[in-house]
Order: sequence, then C-alpha cells, then structure tokens
Amino acid sequence: MIEVLNISVKVGEFALHGITFSVPKGNYAVLMGRTGSGKTTILSCICGLLPVRSGRIRLSGRDVTHVPPAARGIGYVPQDAALFPTMTVGEHLAFPLYIRRWSREKVRERTDELAELLGLDHLLKRRPHGLSGGEAQRVALGRALSFRPEILLLDEPLSALDEETRAQMYSLLKRVQEHTHVTALHITHSRQDAQMLADCKLHLTDGTISEVDEAAWFELASTGGEEDE
Repeated sequence: MIEVLNISVKVGEFALHGITFSVPKGNYAVLMGRTGSGKTTILSCICGLLPVRSGRIRLSGRDVTHVPPAARGIGYVPQDAALFPTMTVGEHLAFPLYIRRWSREKVRERTDELAELLGLDHLLKRRPHGLSGGEAQRVALGRALSFRPEILLLDEPLSALDEETRAQMYSLLKRVQEHTHVTALHITHSRQDAQMLADCKLHLTDGTISEVDEAAWFELASTGGEEDE
C-alpha cells in the first residue's frame, strides 16, 4: 500500500501543500495531471529524492518519510529508462541483486525469470545502444522489479513510444501486475494510459489529488479536461 498523508514540498518557486492520497495493496494506480502540475515532484517525494516539509509517507505500512531512497524498497522506472551504456541487458537485470548481496546462483535464477517474463531472453548479451524504445523500457522495468519490491513507481514510461509499441507495453504491464501483485503508481498525462492500465485513477488539479470514479472519468474525457499525448 502507498499512503501519502498531508505532505508539503517546495522546489524553487513551485510548491505543493496538503497532498493526500492512497493506493491499496496490489493495485495499479495511474496519476494524471497536466504537464507542470507536480506529478513528478510527488513521485520524487515518495522515492525519497525530494524531502518533504511536512506530512508523512507510508509504504506497505512502514513510515519512510525520512528513510534514505535505497532503503525504501521501491522499484523505479524513469521516463528515459536511464540505462548504463557499458552494461548488457543481463547485467542491468542483475545489478540491483548484486548490490543487495544475492548469491550468484540466485542472481542467475532471477535474471532468467525476468528475461522470460519480459521477453528479453534474446537480448541478454546486448548493450543499450541499438535497443528500441520498447526494449529499453522493458529492461528498465526488469531492473526495477529484479529484487521483488512491494512498490513500483513509473514516471511517464510510455510517453516516447509509438502507438504499436505502447499497446505492447500495456499488455506487458498487465501481465507483470498479474504475476507480481506489486503495488504500482504510474504517472502520465495520457487518458489512454489510465484507461488501459488503472485499477484506480487519480487526478492532480490545482494542487489537490482526487480519485476519479467512472462518472467523473466520462465527464473528464468527454470535455477534454486532460491532455492526450
């Protein structure tokens, strides 16, 4: 479960106050909002990359408000994949496990499992140069899931993909959710992402997050109240 409780944060001249929302355990939540509304700022607070001025952040029942990022148990998929150019795909999947001191045998087993789940078997010896956008995002997703985190955060991971690749990623993310039961928060400004992926839809407007029910969702979509990519 993800619980954000009345947090306030300030970055330069930009500030958010009293942000509160929750994502039930095992749900895939999509947080929508216009560019510049503060979606990535909120994600950075949950990750621990930005300090909060007040409020609390709880993950899986644990207060992590002042816990370092590496100790929060979060898998994170950035918008640009952020792959290391000198590492192979297999090394990307294994890297988080080695720094957590998994045994070589366990690393190999987990890497093989992820490669099969994400369709990366044929790419394990490749380096990022030459990977397609969809392949790079699958590697970033595998790296984030490698150590079996309970929480997965995704920062507009599909924004740079073409329509066909995005459709493939929808299917993959659904399969990953069914397989891992991870609690996910995916930020986007695409209504299509939310429609295809979300168990719960959250909307950030004027510094306030609200859950969007089906009636409100229909109104939002029909009036063009949110951007499409």
